Amino acid sequence: MKVSDILRVKGNELYTVEPDEPLGRAAQIMAENDIGSLVVMEYGDVVGMLTFREVIFCIVKNGGEIGATLVRKAMNDCPLTCTTETELDEVRRMMLDRHARYMPVMNQKMLKGVISFYDVAKTVVDSQNFENKMLKAYIRDWPDDDGAREA
Repeated sequence: MKVSDILRVKGNELYTVEPDEPLGRAAQIMAENDIGSLVVMEYGDVVGMLTFREVIFCIVKNGGEIGATLVRKAMNDCPLTCTTETELDEVRRMMLDRHARYMPVMNQKMLKGVISFYDVAKTVVDSQNFENKMLKAYIRDWPDDDGAREA
């Protein structure tokens, strides 16, 4: 299974922010859209990733306030990325190794979407449930020994 399979089900709605926008505005966008991350874009290129983790770290660092902080100061400027052709097992390994909850999906320099650890886990569970259902159906339809001998 590949990242493209997740995006096909999830859709390709993207939320982005520019690095020189106020962090408070970025947090508001995340809250209004019930999302945990924003891709930071500048001049059409991905330059970073902002997640609720970076927002919280910034608030704590600023004594409980966002203040006039810009996205650029809080964002991860070297986010982990994958492509639509990356295998799901590789994505899981990458996300676990780097403790990444969100990952931009890129093809060349084109942003194709963002996948979350939740998206990956849901896809794996759905795939396992489907496989289990198919195996149970196969076992239920298993021919008995008499039918096998007659054939």
